[in-house]
Parts: sequence; C-alpha cells; structure tokens
Amino acid sequence: YQRRVRGSKINYQMHIRLLRKNLPSARISQKCFLTEYSAMNVFSEATKRIQRDSVARKKNRSYDYLKDEVAERLADRLDDILNREFPVVLDVGSGYGPMRKHLDQRQDVKTLFQTDISEEMLKRDRDLDSSFRLKPNRVVASEEALPFPPQTFDLVVSNLSLHWVNNLPLAFRQIREVLKNDGVFLASMFGDRTLYELRNALFLGEQEREGGISPHISPFVKVSDAGNLLSQAGFSLPTVDRETIQITYKDAFVLMHDLRSMAENNAVLNRRNYVPKETFIASSAIYSSLYGNDRGVPATFEIVYMIGWTPHESQPKPKKRGSATHKFTDLDKLARGQSVTQ
Repeated sequence: YQRRVRGSKINYQMHIRLLRKNLPSARISQKCFLTEYSAMNVFSEATKRIQRDSVARKKNRSYDYLKDEVAERLADRLDDILNREFPVVLDVGSGYGPMRKHLDQRQDVKTLFQTDISEEMLKRDRDLDSSFRLKPNRVVASEEALPFPPQTFDLVVSNLSLHWVNNLPLAFRQIREVLKNDGVFLASMFGDRTLYELRNALFLGEQEREGGISPHISPFVKVSDAGNLLSQAGFSLPTVDRETIQITYKDAFVLMHDLRSMAENNAVLNRRNYVPKETFIASSAIYSSLYGNDRGVPATFEIVYMIGWTPHESQPKPKKRGSATHKFTDLDKLARGQSVTQ
C-alpha cells in the first residue's frame, strides 16, 4: 500500500482537512446505499442475531474482555446504591451474561431473568450454571418487546447492548413499565466518540480508493441524549456520566477482528455487502499514520452510564419555584462561615 500511496500521490493534508470539515466535498456513491431506512429503523435485528449466534457457537471467551470490564464498572455503580434490596432482577440484552457474576455476589438478589435476541448467545455459558448461586431464567426477546407484565422487577440492568436498538424511546418506556415503583434502571452504552479513529480511517480509505463513502461504524448515543431518553421515558432522578476506555491494538485489522469476535461488527441496514480488500488496506495505513504510535494503534471506547428511578412518593422532590432562602451568589460566603442577610 505504501507503494500505491507514492504512486497516486495521496495528500494526507487533504485527508485532515476533510476530517475537520466533516467530509463536505466527499461524493456519496449511490452503490453504497442498499436499503432505505428511517430514524427508527437503522439496524438490522436479523443480522445482529446471526452475528451473535455465529460468535456464540465458537464458545471463545477470550474476546469478552471489554464487556466484562464495563460490567464490573457498572456493578460498582450498583454497589453505590445503599440500603436497597433487589430481589427480582432483569438483565436486558444480557448476551452471555457478564453481569451475572456480580449480581450473584449480592445476597439480596433472589431471581434473575436474562433476555437477548440471540438464543445461542443466551445459552453460551449455560455449562457454568453450576458455579453460580443464581440460575438465570433465559428468555429470547427483543429490547423493544419485553414479554413481562408491568411492575415485575426491582432492578433492570443492561450492559453494552442498547446501542443496537432501533427505537430507544420505546425500549426505555418498556423498561420503565416492567419496573416496580421506586425501581432502578442501570445501564451502560457506547458513547458517540466510540471508535472515532476507525470511523475516520475507513471514511478516508474508502474515499481515496473508491471515490465515495458508506457507513461502517454504528451511530452511538450522546450524553445529552441519554439524559433526555431517561426523562422522556418517565424516569425520575436521572443520572448520567461517562468515561473513556482506550485499548491499543497491533493494527486496524486486529481491532476489526476483535470487534467481529465480540459480535460488534456492522449491522447497519444500508451497509455494503462487499468492500474491496484494498480499501481496508488503505484504511489501516491511514489509521496508523493518523493515530498510531510505537505500541500500535489506539481504539477509543466511550462508555455512557445511566441511572433512572421509577417515580415514588418517598423520593426527594425539588421545592417549588421561588422558595429559595438564599441566592447562589451567597454560597461562597456560606461556605466560609460568614453570615448572610436574607
């Protein structure tokens, strides 16, 4: 590829300008778009099910590292909720069940339900059931069609699954409906800066080799959108925070192999069925040129964590507008112990 770069005189400064201007001059190839889609129909659930089924049949647990790590961090946030018990728990989009070992350590959890669109992925770690106190009830179901009656669960968790849901507002409303009053919804999702390096490299590589671009990386949620989703679904006391996990890979091909082995490969409806090998070679070289270092290439995973409560009269509520007894400008004086005249 380096020989091709010299032969075709690729201008990397042009690539950087394209990135900064969000590719306004890039010609969108008509052959890239195979299916019409709407704002509520971006992903192919059937494709994602096939991908998860295929990965689950291999029973290779060496690619669980990312979901296991985020599951542990999600469990830490659950432990921060004090003086609460969660006898009946639902794990939405559980996959192979990375949250189970953390819920198993909580003696207050008596019953665990797991749902996923892939039956094979749900059953992948069934041979480990004897190692855990909790024996999960596995239910094949979509996040958009939960088959449970209202007010069934004390806690609903979801670990790195909701980013594949087409209708997130509907999914959030259904989660709220199956929660009991004063129940807790705790979830993690990929944020919008996830894999931005790979996204940019694929855009530039495809534009250079083929003269057009097509979607290869899924759209992800923004932090502000996460809070709005919780509020619009009727959750009270919404809390959202984020953190970044950066993993170094040998090159872009190793990163894409790991994503495929996690069943996190492309499932966008208008994805291309075939991408020439030279496009991936070009994208890998651009990735290394723009972001690489002596150790390899970094891949950024932005994780958005959400906590929401179903409304209950015991929860703290904001006071009426205009009932404040001090001004914000007085806070500094109060902190220093100075008196403030009301």
